[in-house]
Amino acid sequence: MEIIRTVDQLRERVDAQRAAGREVGLVPTMGALHEGHISLVERARRENDFVVVSVFVNPTQFNNATDLATYPRTEEADCEKLAAAGVDVAFIPTVDEMYPAPDERVFDLGEVAEVMEGPMRPGHFNGVAQVVSKLFMFARPTRAYFGEKDFQQIAVIRRMVELEGFDIEIVDCPIKRADDGLALSSRNVRLTPEQRAVAPMIHRILAESVAMAPGKSVAEVKKSVIDAINAVDHMEVEYYEIVHPLTMQPVNDWKDNPVGCITVYCGDVRLIDNIKYRTQE
Repeated sequence: MEIIRTVDQLRERVDAQRAAGREVGLVPTMGALHEGHISLVERARRENDFVVVSVFVNPTQFNNATDLATYPRTEEADCEKLAAAGVDVAFIPTVDEMYPAPDERVFDLGEVAEVMEGPMRPGHFNGVAQVVSKLFMFARPTRAYFGEKDFQQIAVIRRMVELEGFDIEIVDCPIKRADDGLALSSRNVRLTPEQRAVAPMIHRILAESVAMAPGKSVAEVKKSVIDAINAVDHMEVEYYEIVHPLTMQPVNDWKDNPVGCITVYCGDVRLIDNIKYRTQE
């Protein structure tokens, strides 16, 4: 595996691959890699001739300076995992390399960015669009891979691809979970033992709520989930919305197989998860 730190070098490598008729897969990450990331890498490896993984903690998508400062950075361990997974290039740039000048672009992301994470984290999705669009311009991949844990983010990236006219296939991949059901996240390492013990209740309660639909209303299911999680020590729901899987808009019925998206504070660690309500074939 080659470690590349400059945009020019990355462009040189991927341009040579495309010139040879090879397909390029890109997995954008912020590092602190876990099995969820590696599952994306493994799929990219299966479906492409050449695989690039970016490792970059993007400052423009953090609206909380403490969250940015405490985000785990484990470059050496990340590189070992990527090499073992058969990655061809690890792109690990500095902030100055990615942003030689301030990125003033504002993306018209529309309704998919106006709910849930949008108002909770002002500017977050615009920062995501900034960095992912840069990675797409630099790597020009055939396909790019994203985990469904960040369900709303995938909708935002699809919108950005539409706006920018990228000819890139966006591949969304299933959530990877620990044996006890907790969605894998780089932030999980910040949980205390007591918090880590109760955090799997998020997925357990979400999964149990699927059996309630469509027999109960959307509002009843939402209230049941929120009340059950808030009753668990160390946990408080920031929001729980049941939304259309493409528009991200809240729904009032069970048509179109909606998705429940949740954010929970477990202590001071912000955890996200989601569940699919498959009520129609």
